[in-house]
Amino acid sequence: MKNRLLLVAIFVSTLAIAASLLAGAQMLALPALVPTLLRWLAILLISAYGTSRRSLTSWIFVGLLAGVELGHDWPSVAVNLQLLGAIFLRLIKVIIAPLLFGVLVVGIAGHSDLKKVGRLGVKSLIYFEVVSTIAMLIGYAAIHLSRAGEGVHLPPSSAAQSLNVSPHTATQLITDIFPENIAKSVAEGQVLQIVVFSVLFAMALILVPETKRRPLLDFAESLSETMFKFTNLVMFADPIGVFGAVAYTVGHLGVGVLLPLLKLLATMYVALAFFIVCVLLPIALGARIPIKRFINAVAEPVTIGFATASSEATLPRAIEQLESFGVPREIVAFVLPTGYSFNMDGASLYQSLALFFVVQAAGLHLSIGQQVLMILTLLISSKGTAGVARASLLIVFGAATSFHLPMEPLFLLFAIDQLMDMGRTAVTVLGNCVACVVIARWEGEFPAKPTTSS
Repeated sequence: MKNRLLLVAIFVSTLAIAASLLAGAQMLALPALVPTLLRWLAILLISAYGTSRRSLTSWIFVGLLAGVELGHDWPSVAVNLQLLGAIFLRLIKVIIAPLLFGVLVVGIAGHSDLKKVGRLGVKSLIYFEVVSTIAMLIGYAAIHLSRAGEGVHLPPSSAAQSLNVSPHTATQLITDIFPENIAKSVAEGQVLQIVVFSVLFAMALILVPETKRRPLLDFAESLSETMFKFTNLVMFADPIGVFGAVAYTVGHLGVGVLLPLLKLLATMYVALAFFIVCVLLPIALGARIPIKRFINAVAEPVTIGFATASSEATLPRAIEQLESFGVPREIVAFVLPTGYSFNMDGASLYQSLALFFVVQAAGLHLSIGQQVLMILTLLISSKGTAGVARASLLIVFGAATSFHLPMEPLFLLFAIDQLMDMGRTAVTVLGNCVACVVIARWEGEFPAKPTTSS
């Protein structure tokens, strides 16, 4: 039944697209109402199919289609639906500060015995920092080469809002990194200041005796887990938020505003492929990793990451596969979970690409200092990116809010985030699997053959 419904939905969608194109090119004499009715029928059939699958991803796609169609057919109605997108963005915004605090404190203070971790911890952090920084710079370069955001034409009100990004001196750039009042930083959405506070708090927590450190560490763990669940609850409203945001954007700016999204999506996937071929592959070859066996070992966790858009979902299987591949359990147990907080390669690439997409869409011409500050903000805040769906989007949203960028391009990012999240999560999982083997080889503990059979 589901397959039949899908086939009917595809057929009607194809018919609706063909009718719309032919009527628009005046190659087929049809009343204007016919293509419109066919498009809405296709959306209803896709909705029915999404209901049968009970998939949030399906409903996000339905919300996107319905928002585009409503914005195109009834723009006067669609512009009033900005409320739905605005509420959703508010719910996202409230997640950022507690999520960053909890994840960063647990990620740093949770490995407080630095003497025991020793060389492994130092080498892991060096590797994570170098590779994730390269990924972020590739994303920055890719969006500047494709200029995907320049095709988005924002209304004058949005352009006026973007003027809040004022020039800063070098002294101001450095001073603004450090918080003077954490409550003020949270209220103003200053992500970098929240991150700096969280890092310093975690470092101070390491110096506290175990009996007094444990309650705060348990609190941070509970807080981060609660915020993960909070995020999941908010994401149930994702289809409604996408519907309202896209309907408003299309009704306000026209259907042409969606065209740059295809260019943006292509830019990201080309950049991810470039990162795999030109960064991860040379690293693997340099570490003398047997490529064919490695691909066979990591294919399943990478596929799971792509399908679920959650790197946490891949953790159990990735640990098992890497142990079978020959990486010692103690190295996998340390490097892989730590990497999911500090080595988010795909997420780092996406975050720089997405943030500067928003900058381009806003028509801003930023100084080198402002661009460096943006990258620095992402570079540090990305270390708190959780291994759950949409976490990278939270980081981009927080950074955009910090720099007072307009909201309309963020609405567009919400619309295609699922498609982007799948790719960046798969690359993040692959990058952390490579990291485990490289660091094991670096420590001289990776055998020529796997210790167990898979």
